[in-house]
Amino acid sequence: MRVLVADDERVLADTVAVGLRRLAMAVDVVYDGESAWEKLTVNRYEVAVLDRDMPRRTGDDVCRRIVDSGLDTRVLLLTAASGIRDRVEGLGLGADDYLIKPFAFAELVARVQALARRAARALPPVHDQAGIVMDVTRHTVTREGLVLSLTPKEFAVLRALLRAEGRVVSTEELLEQAWDEHASPFTNAVRVTMVTLRRKLGDPPAIHTVPRVGYRLGR
Repeated sequence: MRVLVADDERVLADTVAVGLRRLAMAVDVVYDGESAWEKLTVNRYEVAVLDRDMPRRTGDDVCRRIVDSGLDTRVLLLTAASGIRDRVEGLGLGADDYLIKPFAFAELVARVQALARRAARALPPVHDQAGIVMDVTRHTVTREGLVLSLTPKEFAVLRALLRAEGRVVSTEELLEQAWDEHASPFTNAVRVTMVTLRRKLGDPPAIHTVPRVGYRLGR
């Protein structure tokens, strides 16, 4: 999944981004509301984590624009205000969820994952295909009962292929889903990750290359 984190508390924003990336999410980070809106007009995000009180444009305003523009991005608002009126007001703007600072990172992750499932057709919590079993919640992968140790990028690429259910997934789609905006369209990152992922999955080959098109998962 791809997530936008927008918070003018830079240490908090960067820490959240690092944590989400370790869970195989592609994360872009900005520190003000205007930059957040600019990103949203260019990239597709399953979830936007927005601080309500940001310079140049408030999180409330960004949330309102997301709703008015008909974007399918789900919104998680962050705030230091804990009053019921504040929570009601935030949800009234069209936000999908609300989290009060300070928060436990595990709770943030759970809320982001729940919103992502609502943003698009969800990969089942446990998915079995081509002998590969991925438990998204536990962040584990096995093949024929053998536990595989995957990097976050390998996990994200495999998840994208599982989600496609046999459909060919292009390199561009994999870059969009598993890497952030800093990934160059000319990078060989997908190819390199595919090599290591195939090696870890073992035989018989589970990932097949379709020349000049992309990759698909299957026997």
